[in-house]
Amino acid sequence: MNKTILHLTLPALLAALMLVAACSSAPTSTGLLDQTRGDYMAAQSNPTVSSFAPLEFKQAGDALEQANAAAARRESLEQVDRLAYVAKQKIATAQEVAKQKSAEAEVANAARQRDQLRLDVRTQEAEQARMKAEQAQRQAQSAEAAKGQAQARADALAAQLADLAAKKTERGTVITLGDVLFDSNQARLTPEGMLMARKLADVLAKHPQRTVLIEGFTDSIGGAAHNLALSQRRAEAVRNALLDMGISGDRIATRGYGEAYPVAGNDRAGDRKLNRRVEIVLSEEGAAIPLRG
Repeated sequence: MNKTILHLTLPALLAALMLVAACSSAPTSTGLLDQTRGDYMAAQSNPTVSSFAPLEFKQAGDALEQANAAAARRESLEQVDRLAYVAKQKIATAQEVAKQKSAEAEVANAARQRDQLRLDVRTQEAEQARMKAEQAQRQAQSAEAAKGQAQARADALAAQLADLAAKKTERGTVITLGDVLFDSNQARLTPEGMLMARKLADVLAKHPQRTVLIEGFTDSIGGAAHNLALSQRRAEAVRNALLDMGISGDRIATRGYGEAYPVAGNDRAGDRKLNRRVEIVLSEEGAAIPLRG
């Protein structure tokens, strides 16, 4: 009976001994070591730790390897926990260093951004100032060129008007066509009168911003109605000549005054001759010609 019992329990006993042997060969581990391993994995997955605390993290890894090695050698739990604690502290140090350096980097980056913003603002202001200066220079050059062109036109006009014996008055520049430039008691221009009209047309063609007012006058001999009509016809004769020479009608106005506004007496023939005239008033550039009161 005893032999039978011994035979039946021997396999179970051998299995138990193998289990004990297997357990005795397994590495030693503690709760602290497992926690430290978890901390290490968390730090390893944090890119700021490897970026800003690579040396501290390596030291933490080395300390954890020592704790793992002690566990593998099945050293005492106290020794394993002591090494795991050291590793845990080094992991915490690496994380803190990374956090601090990351914050410092953010501050430095913010400072760089502020500096860059200030630089961009100053650069923009300088560029705007440069553009304004260039614009002012261009405007000054343009004004100077316009002034030069205006002076050139004025000089050319002065030369042309001198050939027409023009006079400067309060109403503008006045060119006088005497009675001799019309057929006697007629409104038709003589060849000399047509030559004067041609010179006036040349002036107007070269100065398109100017207009003319053509005014006709007579002496006091004859009826007032006849003289008024004759003065108007003579003004119209000059206008028609200018139209035929290519001057736009909207630049030419006419008015007949008859025997009004004499420039000399009407008692002597020589004075009456001065009153029989056509006056052509040339406007200033872009200005209107004031009418007689």
